Amino acid sequence: MACKGSGVQIPLSPLMKYISNPVIEDGWTSSFMPDLTGKKYLITGGTSGLGLEAAKALVAKGAHVTITARKAIKGEQAQSMTGAQRVLTLDLTNLESVRAAAAEVTEDIDVLICNAGVMVTPFRFTQDGFELQMGTNHLGHFAFAGLIHNRIKERLVSVSSVAHRIGNFGPGTVTSIKKKCLGEGAYSPWRAYGASKLANLLFINEIERRRFQYGYSFIPLAAHPGFANTRLTRVGPAMAGRPAKERMMGAVTEIFAQSAHDGALPMLYAASMPGIKGATYYGPRKSFQMRGTPMVVHGKAMSYDQTLASYLWQVSEDLTGVSWENSAHA
Repeated sequence: MACKGSGVQIPLSPLMKYISNPVIEDGWTSSFMPDLTGKKYLITGGTSGLGLEAAKALVAKGAHVTITARKAIKGEQAQSMTGAQRVLTLDLTNLESVRAAAAEVTEDIDVLICNAGVMVTPFRFTQDGFELQMGTNHLGHFAFAGLIHNRIKERLVSVSSVAHRIGNFGPGTVTSIKKKCLGEGAYSPWRAYGASKLANLLFINEIERRRFQYGYSFIPLAAHPGFANTRLTRVGPAMAGRPAKERMMGAVTEIFAQSAHDGALPMLYAASMPGIKGATYYGPRKSFQMRGTPMVVHGKAMSYDQTLASYLWQVSEDLTGVSWENSAHA
């Protein structure tokens, strides 16, 4: 079995043709997750939205949950709301913070869920000079996961989006990828967001190829929430100082989006259910993947492009200074 990208047959795993995923019945909810007593989870961005709902559901099943927060006070509030056992301070827009948080992960974890993110923001840079959406949604997670990857024992789940379909990296060269990460050239908030979510899928598929070469002990997985009622849709207008648009996006989200709890179901399935094969992607099954219970979905062809993924990995290591094979816990 192989996936196609750029017109080339791209094998993701030599074992894929022998493995099939379990069938997911319509109506799956977090109550169907197995008992997770003794399992350790780390969720980035656990103070609101999908991360908050995922933490609640995992704790309810007995898991030991660590959430991350940019600010300690918000982390403490979320800890009280979710029952999470630990809070890490982590700002994905600051590599110094990323390294400090990674150094606090001194024990093994079973599952890392890379959930934190920003969406459709005005043109901004991270503290390290990366375009904000690529820096937060991809590069910060790439660095954090790389620094702790030898602590991850079972799964790494990356939260992508249907918006990955509008993302691209131009001609797909090392230079064009680097320019996208550094915010060089024309800027479109939606296309930048799409590129960051495409990067999430390329990241997962590249890990799947590399885990056999380097012996990673975990499988990589991806999920997306469809259209979920979180504050994410309001952040961009708020940052741009456009209160009318912020109110409008809030109203649209309240009316048309599914709940944050339902949006979290695909990531919860990926993070907990047995028998899943590496590089599987989960999303909602109804309304063009905008709502509903989880099912296996597929990224656009570009997300399986091995050359593009390899170049993105190279650029990510160069920009963050984090080499997965020479990380702190290696």
